[in-house]
Amino acid sequence: MNTVMDSVAAVPARAPAWPIYRAELRCELRRAWRYPGFVLPSLLFPVLFYSLFGVLLGRGQASIYLLATYCVFGAMAPALFGFGVQLALDREGGLLTLKRALPMPPMAPLLARLLMALLFAVVVASLLITVAIVAGVVVTPGAVFHLLAVAAFAALPLGAIGLLIGSHVSASAAPAVVNLVYLPLALLSGLWLPLSMLPSLFTTLAPLWPTWHLAQLALPAVGQPAQGSTWVHVAVLLGITVVALGLARRRLRRIG
Repeated sequence: MNTVMDSVAAVPARAPAWPIYRAELRCELRRAWRYPGFVLPSLLFPVLFYSLFGVLLGRGQASIYLLATYCVFGAMAPALFGFGVQLALDREGGLLTLKRALPMPPMAPLLARLLMALLFAVVVASLLITVAIVAGVVVTPGAVFHLLAVAAFAALPLGAIGLLIGSHVSASAAPAVVNLVYLPLALLSGLWLPLSMLPSLFTTLAPLWPTWHLAQLALPAVGQPAQGSTWVHVAVLLGITVVALGLARRRLRRIG
């Protein structure tokens, strides 16, 4: 009996996992801030574009509409580039293999990168809302919460798409491939201007794009009409997330 008790006592207590997640998030944020070519465009481009097209050139309904859609647009770059390009770099540089060999939770790097994209999305949305309020756009506290929630949620499906891209393409090709997804999605989803101003084909194809569904979630926050049911949009976005993550996981297991 004593021998059994001694054996149990000799087993070391399992260390808590949360310090690992915290350390991984800290490293991810430090790495992002060390690349001004990623941080500055991600934070400033949506704000500058909204200031120009939504405030200076657009008035009234245009400022209100673009505030909602630019909150989605601002979430795109941190998620797509943060996951897509960085994962491709980690794969080719051997960092992904090293992290797999370390005694750390396998989800820690993924969650750290997701939280980084979420944080950037919320910061960009906050800057856009601030610019809109300074410009005289009426934004209620409920609308602020709504827009921030949509921006944060956008990091999930967009990050999954970025992960799928980064798991398939090389580090040198990743920026070009992400741009081929990033810019067309913004235009085809009506983030830069209403789809009613484009040929009817764009409106017909719009439900195919995840950013269109995100825009439909954001528009009611500022009193703009949206198409479809909120729960349908959420279900579609979650479905895209699951499929993209599944395909990316399958690819990463094959190559590593």
